[in-house]
Amino acid sequence: MVETWDITIPELTGREKRKAYLYLPESYKYYDDYYPVLYMFDGHNVFFDSHATYGKSWGMKEYMDYTSTQVIIAAVECNHSPDHGRLREYSPFDFNDPEYGPMKGLGKITMDWMVHTFKKEIDENFRTLPGRETTFIAGSSMGGLMSLYAVIAYNQYFSRAAALSPSVWVDDDRIERLIRDAKLAPDTLVYLDYGSREIHNHPYMRRQFREVTRMLLERDIWVESRIVPNGEHCEACWERQVPFFMDALLYDEGE
Repeated sequence: MVETWDITIPELTGREKRKAYLYLPESYKYYDDYYPVLYMFDGHNVFFDSHATYGKSWGMKEYMDYTSTQVIIAAVECNHSPDHGRLREYSPFDFNDPEYGPMKGLGKITMDWMVHTFKKEIDENFRTLPGRETTFIAGSSMGGLMSLYAVIAYNQYFSRAAALSPSVWVDDDRIERLIRDAKLAPDTLVYLDYGSREIHNHPYMRRQFREVTRMLLERDIWVESRIVPNGEHCEACWERQVPFFMDALLYDEGE
């Protein structure tokens, strides 16, 4: 079951409405259990092809129902503003792109809203397990960068993250400094992947992806890093990675 409703993010776009999405396992209707929560970026691309930007979603509802995965998914639509609203909201840093020009990164404002407003609302209105050990985050592209940023800079809220095709080209020095200096709990887990057919979309992407993986490993946290054979930068490819990153997010070392 996926519920949708309109929200506003005053800190970012005033009274402009965007959709929030919430997946509840089928068991939610029949039992009084409490559930872990996976937060996801680009909520419009997560569940429904009819809502997705390019007509193809990640198919998360079908996967969750088919596997009976007992996790709530909470997601929020991105900023579709033609003045690169998504890039700004999903970047933790200011950056200068050759194609788009200078960008003011609003990622910290986005994450502050997510943990202090959206997460609070979800925890208050649904039967969640609100602790960091049962709170995860995932996204792709700029949303992948934000997921990586969230689990590092907001490690007190998120214990595990899946960063698919993360845009680590945005500012390699600041990303590396973030990873090096952050306080990370030893049970932190990061899943990263990148498609073999997209790895050359940005100069030095292969080196930077390798460097991010290396630095995470040096922090003595759990890391799963993959190059996806023939993987491309699109929802259809990210949908095929759902079993991989969900297994990582829900992996229990004691099993």
